[in-house]
Amino acid sequence: MEKDVSAFLGRLAHDLRPRSDQWAGLLMEQMRGELPELWQRADLAQRALSETADHVTAVLDALEHSRDVTEAEAPPAALELARGFAEAGVPLSTLLRTYRLGHVGLLQLLQDEVTRFTDDQRLANVATLQLIKTGFAYVDQSSEQVVATYQEVRDRRVQRRLLITNEASRRIGTTLDTVRTAEELAEVGTDGFADLATIDILDSVLQDGEQRPPADAPVLRRVAQRSVLDGCPDSPVATDERHVYAPDSVPAEVLATGQPVLLPVTSSDAPPWLASPGPPRFGYHSVLLLPLYARGTTLGLAQFVRHRTPTPFDDDDLLLAQDIAARAALYIDNARRYTHERTTALTLQRSLLPQRPVEQSAVDTAARYLPSASRAGVGGDWYDVIPLSGGRVALVVGDVVGRGLRAAATMGRLRTAVRAFADIDLMPDELLTHLDDVVIRLQREESREDGETSATCLYAIYDPATRLCSLASAGHVPPAVASSSADAGATGADTAEAQKAGTAPADLPALPIGPPLGLGGLPFETVQWELPEGSLLALYTDGLVQSRTRDLDASLTLLGDTLARASRSSASPDEVCERLLATMLPARPSDDVALLVARTRALDPGHVATLDLPSDPAAVSGARRFAADTLGSWGLDELSFTTELIVSELVTNAIRYGKPPVHLRLILDAALTCEVFDANSTAPHMRRARTFDEGGRGLLLVAQCAERWGTRHGREGKTIWAEQALP
Repeated sequence: MEKDVSAFLGRLAHDLRPRSDQWAGLLMEQMRGELPELWQRADLAQRALSETADHVTAVLDALEHSRDVTEAEAPPAALELARGFAEAGVPLSTLLRTYRLGHVGLLQLLQDEVTRFTDDQRLANVATLQLIKTGFAYVDQSSEQVVATYQEVRDRRVQRRLLITNEASRRIGTTLDTVRTAEELAEVGTDGFADLATIDILDSVLQDGEQRPPADAPVLRRVAQRSVLDGCPDSPVATDERHVYAPDSVPAEVLATGQPVLLPVTSSDAPPWLASPGPPRFGYHSVLLLPLYARGTTLGLAQFVRHRTPTPFDDDDLLLAQDIAARAALYIDNARRYTHERTTALTLQRSLLPQRPVEQSAVDTAARYLPSASRAGVGGDWYDVIPLSGGRVALVVGDVVGRGLRAAATMGRLRTAVRAFADIDLMPDELLTHLDDVVIRLQREESREDGETSATCLYAIYDPATRLCSLASAGHVPPAVASSSADAGATGADTAEAQKAGTAPADLPALPIGPPLGLGGLPFETVQWELPEGSLLALYTDGLVQSRTRDLDASLTLLGDTLARASRSSASPDEVCERLLATMLPARPSDDVALLVARTRALDPGHVATLDLPSDPAAVSGARRFAADTLGSWGLDELSFTTELIVSELVTNAIRYGKPPVHLRLILDAALTCEVFDANSTAPHMRRARTFDEGGRGLLLVAQCAERWGTRHGREGKTIWAEQALP
């Protein structure tokens, strides 16, 4: 019976062979009806028809020649179709379903032919069972090979996806620059994935850094676009051009909804937002539109286009592009936030620094502030020039520990505090002690999460009348000094060598550096030295001398040499600043730099008049005559009356309430200053005398006659001063 069945099936297969193409067409129509979405691509449909015909031929051939189908090889067309399905992203379950549909359909056709070829019901039944057995064996064998081929391609796609994802992680976000990050996204997108990539960012994000919900027609800027061709294809939008998508366009919908879109297109029917001007040159066939979405807000739009790659984008490509775009959007948002915060901090920092040179005649000054070019952000470096009484001037440089807005705000508070303490004429060490208390109070007010508040500060006072410079440091690097005279702070062999060469040495004074501000309980110390007229004094923050290519000693030596050469060339303070920055700093400094350069002046001895007074009330009249004679020699007779009144009151108070010695000093500079010194450290205060009081009106008269008056304390006493404007 078995031989009869085999012979019957052989004859049946032989007679049916001419109809294999017809049957393949019938099976394809059946599968089209069951899975219409699978055959939308013409290339896959054509390959599927050829593959089905090969399967029908293989089954008929096995029946005709009684071959063992368990050793049959799947037709090459079947393996090729499996690769196509895998590349197109068709699920494996769908591919296997087509096999089941084709298998059932072929068995149905064969069973119908069996009943037509024989009237022997028993033979027909046995033949049908044999057909089912052979069909299942063939399907198992061929589908196993097809699945292996499919999985191999899918594995390669997964590896490619991982490779692109890893490349995106490595290549996107290397800088905190919004435009550069967008360019990196376009570069990764066209490296084996898309043929054209365009990146649009909302103009509001680029302009002010604010995140806003997209409007009906948001303005975007094309910040990056890249193509696999030499140069980008002709595009309706050029790089760095602002543009708007029509409200009813697909890009506008993606921006509004935040949902990505996979869009098949044709070059002959390309949408306006994608079509090149003029006749079509590129065969666009597939587009991915993805919102750049980060932290709850849409930042822009990324588009990936294929025109040279024949395989269109599929769902897997969409998932891959979403992953890459999400990473890039986060980096773009980080860059945007960093840029916004840096710009805000830098604006605050610059607004808190001196906006214009202050009017004073003690020194010629120039200053520079350079923000850090690193990701660390703007620091809290500052400088200041503060006019003091008696024609003196205070030079200040400081550095707040930390970065960003908090450091800039703290810097502003400390600069204000320094100006307030300078206004009451404190000695440098006393001023730093009070400033240390301010920092400690700031630490107590701020939360621990904000970090400890700390700062360094260098405070110097220069007196052009005596050419003395008094200076104290709170954890700050010492200044550099250069002079046209060999005695500008140099000692020993350095001085001798400078004298032989006839040049000015540059020196870092032996300054005792106190603790940084904020530690509390530790003392600061003031040092003094005399500066020849025309000396250069450079105060700076550590960003000027810290370098990755030089050690600190080499940087300080280079700083001193540069300052000495500038001093010999009589360069202006502004030119000195430029030379120091050009010599000391790289193109992109890693830390903020504050630099203050001052060239000292000295008051003409003829503009300073000093009188030592005995501790005797009778000396008051002599002090008045001395003041009148001095003002006469200066041509200021019209100030004689008020000056005599001021001198009389101040000298009387010093003799009555102070301690000897008592000195009177008149200074003619930008204003006329009258100073009276005595050895008593007790500060006077203004009183309001009653109607019949004989005293209490002295300082009130001084305050009425002078523009400004005040008291400053020294180590051995106090000085009361009063200033009058020159006529």
